Amino acid sequence: MTAKLDKVMYTAKAHTTGGRDGASRTDDGRLDIKLSSPGAAGTGTNPEQLFAAGYAACFIGAIKAVAGMQKITLPEGLAIDSSVDLGKVGEAYGIAARLDVSLPGMEPEAARKLVDAAHQVCPYSNATRGNIDVTINVV
Repeated sequence: MTAKLDKVMYTAKAHTTGGRDGASRTDDGRLDIKLSSPGAAGTGTNPEQLFAAGYAACFIGAIKAVAGMQKITLPEGLAIDSSVDLGKVGEAYGIAARLDVSLPGMEPEAARKLVDAAHQVCPYSNATRGNIDVTINVV
């Protein structure tokens, strides 16, 4: 079942040309990047890198939201190292994601509970759930 938005809070818009070896620019000009295939020479980024950065940023936002609701003080060094794998799934292509969440100084059980709760509210987690392999580690 597809979840339908109750209310649109924001719409991101980008214009992309050339696919993996092209360029992409948002309508507000805040993002204006060259694209390149993974492993290719040059200065462009690729969709997997963009997904890794976006998922990590979104997940940190979800951690902050949950921590605020639960009156949890987050450590200064909150960070996520994210990885997105590109590979074959039968005859098609697919991706898998890993998030290594660092909450230095938090008790491991409390950190795990916070990360699990964030995984339930994060838009990227909700979009990927049941569609791709996602591993979330507390490191």
